[in-house]
Amino acid sequence: MSSKFQKTFLCGMSTAALVVASLPIAAATSPTTTMPKTSPKTSTTPSASAIKLSAFREVVLPNGARLLLMEKRDVPLIAFTALMRGGAIADPANREGLASITAELLQKGAGARNTAQLAEAIDRVGGSISTSSAREAISINGEFMNRDAGLMIEILSDMLRRPTFPADEVEKVRDRSVETIAAAKDSDLRSLMGTYFNAFLFGSNLYGRPTGGSETSLATIRRDDVLSYYKSHFGGDRLILAVVGDFEAASLEAKLRTAFGDWAKSAAPAPAATPSQAVTGRKVLLVDKPDATQTYFWIGNLGVNRADRERASIDLANTVFGGRFTSLLNTELRVKSGLSYGASSVLSRGLQPGAAAIASYTKNETTGQAVDLALDVLKRYRTNGMNDEMLNSAKSYVLGQFPTSIETGDQIANRLADIALYGLEKNDVELYGEGVGKATMADIKKVINRVYADPANLSFLFIGNADAIRDMVKKYGPVTEMKITDKSFSPKM
Repeated sequence: MSSKFQKTFLCGMSTAALVVASLPIAAATSPTTTMPKTSPKTSTTPSASAIKLSAFREVVLPNGARLLLMEKRDVPLIAFTALMRGGAIADPANREGLASITAELLQKGAGARNTAQLAEAIDRVGGSISTSSAREAISINGEFMNRDAGLMIEILSDMLRRPTFPADEVEKVRDRSVETIAAAKDSDLRSLMGTYFNAFLFGSNLYGRPTGGSETSLATIRRDDVLSYYKSHFGGDRLILAVVGDFEAASLEAKLRTAFGDWAKSAAPAPAATPSQAVTGRKVLLVDKPDATQTYFWIGNLGVNRADRERASIDLANTVFGGRFTSLLNTELRVKSGLSYGASSVLSRGLQPGAAAIASYTKNETTGQAVDLALDVLKRYRTNGMNDEMLNSAKSYVLGQFPTSIETGDQIANRLADIALYGLEKNDVELYGEGVGKATMADIKKVINRVYADPANLSFLFIGNADAIRDMVKKYGPVTEMKITDKSFSPKM
């Protein structure tokens, strides 16, 4: 499994799932993200109207492939994001993790090159390519010098259209994926919380499947499964290709038409998850890890999808609730009470609504106290919302962070592919900035009560020493138990 998306695999979230990430401060001279000029005495936070992307060319080939091309001439680089729509939700039943394994294997031989030759061809010119699988797409990301555009297209075309899937590499990738899960169960429980929570919250819905598979499902995967997945779910009609950098758009379009225009459509229709139903009432999953000295917990319900038109207000609400260090959750659970080293809120957003959850951890003996405090913060937030000072601070934070996520060529390529995958407006970036700037207290109050569930309707996940915390967690609802040593992420019902 690719290291870039190992956390995504373990948490069961797509790369577009999370809210605003903390990133380096953007340069004011970026030609693609327009920022206001500032002096040393003025704030560096951009105005909402200043957040823009340059124009880009969008082309749909006769086979359905979508090309998004943006010229960015500040550095002699070309970055791309290629998405194959489908991803983990296309995994067959009992073969969860197949998309993840297929994605990694795209780097293990393609065209006339074997694994070593493919890596050497990329390294020789100073390029980079990585692959990953998320809930609704397999992706290939890369960056090359503009002089090597021909090689870039050749390698990308080989990886997408002519992968070799060597049998020995299938076994290596599969076995390493199983080992990664086992290691996480031993020493990195936080990375597994999203996978367990999604399985419990969504049940049999496709969003409940572990994107990276389970120890049980991965063990069954063979090369024939990979070949079958590839035949069914790779084709020109599934391709979204965003390219950003130092090139002439018309010339690059012609080369991409030659490389991908005659690619046949995939053999199977694109999979689509159906909307899930929010949990009514409460339910608790307790995963027993007898040697645990801390309890890791998630609390939540169904949230919103990626295309939600109020996502600017949602991000502001999430920033205040649990999206930064000074959030309400972290302030109460870490700073004031010392019950946890960290507490946050998680929003997973795909084509369908994902989870909206509180995430934290605490000592065994303070589990009930920490959960009660988290629920109290949730209840007060739903009742009182935020004040003007909080709203203004959140706007400054989001407007300060967002431009740095669309500064470099690879970031912009990711954003363009995201726009295409989720069916967003071409001016989504501008609309988002405007939405943040215009958001009112009334807007925020409305989304708080829509996104964060009533405390009476919640799913609870606890991973810890069951004997030490069982009596504390049973007050939150009917308890279902499983063991950390179980080879799946779902309890046997």
